[in-house]
Amino acid sequence: MTPGAFASLAALLLVAPALPGIATKTKSVLTGRRGAPVLQLYYDLWKLVRKGVVYSTTTTWVFRVGPVVVLGSLLVAALFLPLDGRAAPAHFAGDLVAFAAALALGRFALVLAGLDTGSSFEGMGASREVTVATFAEPALFLCFIALVLATGDLSLSGMLGAPLAAAWPHAGASLTLVGISLFVLLLAECSRVPIDDPATHLELTMIHEVIVLDHSGPDLALILYGSALKLALFGALVVEVFVPRAALAAPVAVVVLVAGLGAVAAGVGVVESIMARLRLDRVPQLLVGASALALVGIILLLR
Repeated sequence: MTPGAFASLAALLLVAPALPGIATKTKSVLTGRRGAPVLQLYYDLWKLVRKGVVYSTTTTWVFRVGPVVVLGSLLVAALFLPLDGRAAPAHFAGDLVAFAAALALGRFALVLAGLDTGSSFEGMGASREVTVATFAEPALFLCFIALVLATGDLSLSGMLGAPLAAAWPHAGASLTLVGISLFVLLLAECSRVPIDDPATHLELTMIHEVIVLDHSGPDLALILYGSALKLALFGALVVEVFVPRAALAAPVAVVVLVAGLGAVAAGVGVVESIMARLRLDRVPQLLVGASALALVGIILLLR
């Protein structure tokens, strides 16, 4: 791992818990409220890791290893992203499939942990999570296909590295559509408005939050940090597409990444302040729209 890649990965892991706070603070400011501090999640994580864990008698080892697998899979996925704008710590031709598989593994573990409780509410949330994933994953792969066509590279390091900067002059329209599609995917994958509302406490309307109702203490801390890290990963994808950084010095690339992540988080807050949560039967339509944007980008590249 190069110093630049290490610094970028460390910066991503460090600032990840601040991103939900930036989104919440932006939403609060735009809606005329004071809101929670930007660093609130750091305080919550510190409080949770010092608490004990309570396990239901109906749960098994599946419930206990779920949070560990969720965070571990996201850390593995982070290794495939060229966060310094040049090369990822782990890269090979076709690693985009490994990246998507790592994300899918984390979701699978979380869904199994929810089902393991035997709760009808958590089972309902698990069903909704899988339904959203059914429409989100094809859109993600369509975005990757467009990036492969634009850059001619089958690895994320090439798709999001120097070849991407060279592709912008002739594929700018397609890459813009891909970036917008990835932002919509961020809202879906990270359970944000208009797909889900992380601030709600009504079991009948929740998706992600209802799955983790039985988690507590350090287990809940792992899940909350994992959710923030997932937001950071998809935010990094959006930043990589719109702001290629291969030509920048390593320290500047890290600063641009952190600033870009903050801008993406603020964008999430803007969306949440101007949109209401969609009805569940409208969510697939939004994600199909994201797939359509990526597909149009592909068609423009194939002309």
